[in-house]
Amino acid sequence: MKAAGRRVLMCSCEGSMPLDPAAIATALGTEAPDQIYFQLCRAQIEAYRAQMASGESLVVCCGQEAPLFAELAAQAGASAPVCVDIRDRAGWSVDARQAAPKMAALIAESVLDLTPTPSVTLVSEGRILILGHDQAVLEAARRLSPERAVTCLLLPDHSPDLVPPLVRALGIFRGRPRRASGHLGAFSLAVDDLAGASPSARGMLAFETGVGERTLGADVVLDLTSGPPLLAPRDGWLRVDPDNAAALEKALAEVTALMGEFEKPRWITVDAAICAHSRNGQVACTRCFDVCPSGALTPGGQAAAWDAHACSGHGPCASVCPTGAIRFDVPAGNGLYQRLATLLETFAAAGGKRPVLLIHDAERGAESVAVLARFGQGLPAHVLPMAYSTVAALGPDLLLTALAKGASRVVVLADPAKRGDLGPLDAAASLAGRVVAALGWSCEVRVVVEADPAALAAALAAETPPAVEPAAEYLVLGGKRQTLTLALAHLHRHAPKPVEMLDLEAGEPFGAIVVDQAKCTLCLACIPVCPAKALSGHADKPSLGFIEANCVQCGLCRVTCPEKAITLVPRLSFTPMARARQTLKEEEPYCCIRCGKPFASKSVIDRMVERMSGHSMFAAPGKLDLIKMCEDCRVIAQYEGEEAGRPLAGPKPPVTRTTDDYLRERDAKKE
Repeated sequence: MKAAGRRVLMCSCEGSMPLDPAAIATALGTEAPDQIYFQLCRAQIEAYRAQMASGESLVVCCGQEAPLFAELAAQAGASAPVCVDIRDRAGWSVDARQAAPKMAALIAESVLDLTPTPSVTLVSEGRILILGHDQAVLEAARRLSPERAVTCLLLPDHSPDLVPPLVRALGIFRGRPRRASGHLGAFSLAVDDLAGASPSARGMLAFETGVGERTLGADVVLDLTSGPPLLAPRDGWLRVDPDNAAALEKALAEVTALMGEFEKPRWITVDAAICAHSRNGQVACTRCFDVCPSGALTPGGQAAAWDAHACSGHGPCASVCPTGAIRFDVPAGNGLYQRLATLLETFAAAGGKRPVLLIHDAERGAESVAVLARFGQGLPAHVLPMAYSTVAALGPDLLLTALAKGASRVVVLADPAKRGDLGPLDAAASLAGRVVAALGWSCEVRVVVEADPAALAAALAAETPPAVEPAAEYLVLGGKRQTLTLALAHLHRHAPKPVEMLDLEAGEPFGAIVVDQAKCTLCLACIPVCPAKALSGHADKPSLGFIEANCVQCGLCRVTCPEKAITLVPRLSFTPMARARQTLKEEEPYCCIRCGKPFASKSVIDRMVERMSGHSMFAAPGKLDLIKMCEDCRVIAQYEGEEAGRPLAGPKPPVTRTTDDYLRERDAKKE
């Protein structure tokens, strides 16, 4: 049996799970396998070696023994096989005999050719900086110093009875840390009143005279201060309560391991062109900064600046970004949507009904699924598990797309230890739920924050609601807004109870704007700052146009408007008018009183005349007329009139003499 050009090796794991190879092959659009293995990882290992020798790319339907199969491939000089777990996720279940559609979907997902995410390299040479107040600092340094370069920084209020080590194999300083920056392999700590330990201290630890502010560098920081953090949590900076012996032992083990070269994904991408942070010094959107726990996102002029080395891949920044300027890029591009579509479409093609999409993280969530399989009833046959790097990155675009493509329910399993990152996910699930409910659909989104597999089993045991019919078949190729638009259009087009308008909460990424006609002067300052191209002008007349479907409610137009004439209205419109340009205000252009050229809006000129009428610069008769002239005529008018009215005019320029002038003078002399 082949899938995407790869030979698929199926094993029943010693007969512990029933397999229907014919149904799986039919769902994958291929021929049934010649053999179903019984114990491919042990008794039939030679069959695996023979398949490797054929030179074909392999898919092994086993997740537990993946390291063994990869090791054997390396020994044979062959490419490592794709290993897909169809046992814990499908075969070990009370519904195993109905799990063929799910097994086919899992195999199809595993052979997708996804673009890998670029990586970031971090280099640590093992320089360790330990911060704290008491003997725990020196004890930790003593244990680490034989193999690492260790520096201790004791805070000014440190314990007075600290005993220095007999042999000084580390740096000991006292000082007040002020600020910190950097990442694993490149931390920097600014310290006030830095003082080194006196080498002649006979009893307790003593320090020399301070040398002022200095900067200490380190690859890894062990923070035992128990005070306010100097730096947002990130790789290489470990904060531990020194009184918690177990946590301290774990931290010492982690610190020891943080030496060498490390790679991590470039978790996100930032498109500065559509970032709604600020324009022209006016700040509107700070959603990503507000939810970034590692401090990797900071204001960078008009857009968010991202430090890939400091980012720990928490993900809520991608969930809250209204424009899609921040994208969680694991896998790169539209890989997540390819996985989603493959799972749902293969399951449906194999005859599966009412699928439940279970999205979980690759660690704790996968453990819960395995525990249910080994000690419980396993996952139901209609539950399609999909592991993801961090569920906190999921936004309404993914959730609504999953429902539009036929998922009866989307269950997001989150780790309670990461509860602090889940606010944006909860908001996205709430928005998706309100949208489908308003349209009359019964499908839904649930966020389950549990570490207990029994709680997951209870959530999955609920009766499954009907799915959207027909399921959407479009490809997801664009950004966040385009993806949302496609999903919403499909859900509304086939809705049991379509509505034209849905009121939303402030801050949600859909809506309109209301323009105060009396205040708006059609200066059009709001148009160039709109990152979503929702606002536009007109080539022939002063006009402010608006496309509601593009609006992300970022507020840049509101904070930029000099007249404070714009109000945001959060709502979701399904009407055709939402996708068409609507004219919010329009006037005939104001024409120059001197040359007749149109050059501004009547509202702008009237407002300027009104405001300047009492100003000393325009007190003289006729001065206000300058405001009513175009830029060319205004300059000409200022240099016309009496000399007294032109103090900066200067003398009249000399008249240029020509050949005719010289000839005329010569003829006059002759006469």
